[in-house]
Amino acid sequence: MPDMPYRWSSTEPPQRLELWPHRSLPPQGFATFIIVTACMLLIPLLAVLGSPVLWGLLPFLGGALWAIWYALRRSDADGALREDLTLAADTMELVRCNPRGDQQSWQANPYWVRVEMHATGGPVANYLTLKGGDRAVELGAFLSPEERAALFAELQDRLRALNRNAH
Repeated sequence: MPDMPYRWSSTEPPQRLELWPHRSLPPQGFATFIIVTACMLLIPLLAVLGSPVLWGLLPFLGGALWAIWYALRRSDADGALREDLTLAADTMELVRCNPRGDQQSWQANPYWVRVEMHATGGPVANYLTLKGGDRAVELGAFLSPEERAALFAELQDRLRALNRNAH
């Protein structure tokens, strides 16, 4: 099984599931990309080295490099999203830690929770929701459709086993 962007901490209650978005550009990849981009932006300047045109182009190339740096850093900050699901005999809690630092939480009795996967009709393919009480919450919307399908099966199995052992 390929590496999934989620991890179960245990098989015994309380079970914890941590989910996170893919990180396609690690820190060393970021540094390499910025250095290579800067070098590529400097190549056209070789033709105008020693002329006043150099000073006219330099601010634009510097601005382009800064915009790329800013966009990648912003993307990295937005990827700080995390979802933590705790599954115990008497409660199920989902806490979503958003990139800007605020948190959202949801709780329900696991006996009444339904795990639903909407193959179509949701904002993403294989949209995964937890429905308990009067609310339905999304889970792992940042995962790929295949990862959500795998998580759906795992979560159903763990919830079924938890409810079977509790009663």
